[in-house]
Amino acid sequence: MSRRSSRLQAKQQLLPPPPSPCQEESPQELQAPEPLQTKKRRATEDIKKGEDEKVIKRHQYEIKSCWPPTISGGISPCIIIETPHKEMAATDFSRFKKYRFRNLFINPSPLPELSWGNSKDVWLNILKKENKYAHCKHFTSLHSNLQPHMRSILLDWLLEVCEVYMLHRETFYLAQDFFDRFMLTQKNINKNMLQLIGITSLFIASKLEEIYAPKLQEFAYVTDGACSEDDIIRMELIVLKALKWELCPVTIISWLNLYLQVDALKDVPKVLLPQYSQEKFIQIAQLLDLCILDVSSLDFQYRTLAAAALCHYTSAEVVKKASGLDWNSISECVAWMDPFVRVARKAPVKLKSFKKVAVEDRHNIQTHTNYLDMLDEVNCGVALTAPGQLSPGCIGGIITPPKSTEKK
Repeated sequence: MSRRSSRLQAKQQLLPPPPSPCQEESPQELQAPEPLQTKKRRATEDIKKGEDEKVIKRHQYEIKSCWPPTISGGISPCIIIETPHKEMAATDFSRFKKYRFRNLFINPSPLPELSWGNSKDVWLNILKKENKYAHCKHFTSLHSNLQPHMRSILLDWLLEVCEVYMLHRETFYLAQDFFDRFMLTQKNINKNMLQLIGITSLFIASKLEEIYAPKLQEFAYVTDGACSEDDIIRMELIVLKALKWELCPVTIISWLNLYLQVDALKDVPKVLLPQYSQEKFIQIAQLLDLCILDVSSLDFQYRTLAAAALCHYTSAEVVKKASGLDWNSISECVAWMDPFVRVARKAPVKLKSFKKVAVEDRHNIQTHTNYLDMLDEVNCGVALTAPGQLSPGCIGGIITPPKSTEKK
């Protein structure tokens, strides 16, 4: 027998005998095809899964067809940027009930329809600026060597410098805002540095606002040797960094211009040209000049200060029309401003003429008067009207005892 035939016989002996035709099929033999069906089902699922993955990848890199293959520098945004796919879930605002949010849309825009922009958007942008540039009177608590009256003396001196160089009112109020916000960012400033900070703030403001700003040496000259040109340049960089280069606040005088313009507006196409009385403007501006010397004025927003000053010279209805602020919004500031109004009305200001200044721009030039004496009179009046006040009368800001011949 050959070797091949012997292997075939051994293989046949190991195989089970074939079932007979009459033999019944067992349950196990009936389930024999099941593994094949399972394999088919799994194969189908794998195919579907593979297709889903392809769809997801196509969505993730859908930006690929919108960009060139490479950008300058050899960087492909299709490789490093994937399109995010996040499930949109409804936010539960019930968690924020303990917080109070300011709604900027409470007061409708008092601005008329503008041909060059949307009045609602313009008004909203102005309000956003007002909330962005914050100020506070408590900056004096950060500097143990400073007293509130030192700020008054400095600002009064800056007013005088502005009149000498015929700078605009907006320039002064920009400098005042820069100074107050800068002091909020510092601690323990020495009083010897105040003049340098003040003149530097005015130097920055003049470069922003004035067409022909005074030269650097002129700002150093008015300090009478206290500040050199190099000192001002170094302090300028310090102030700009501290303010984070945020140099565009809406000042008090800007709000006053806006309110008077809206109130007196007759020719809408010429909305950017002043249509109000110069005499009324300088009367209210003088009141604001006096108020800003008091550090307590920083308790109020600039728009509220301007609206309260306007209310003293017009009415609450005019303020509502021009500013959108109702009486409840300005009543506290109006009451605080009462003693300042009484003193300011004793010395009404007159419109001054300046060389090389157009007649229609005279009211915008900053002027100076004896504001410190007026502020002393305001403080004396406040002290006398304070509840429970038992102090003697005040003359010129100094409490004087009676003469010896008048004593009993």
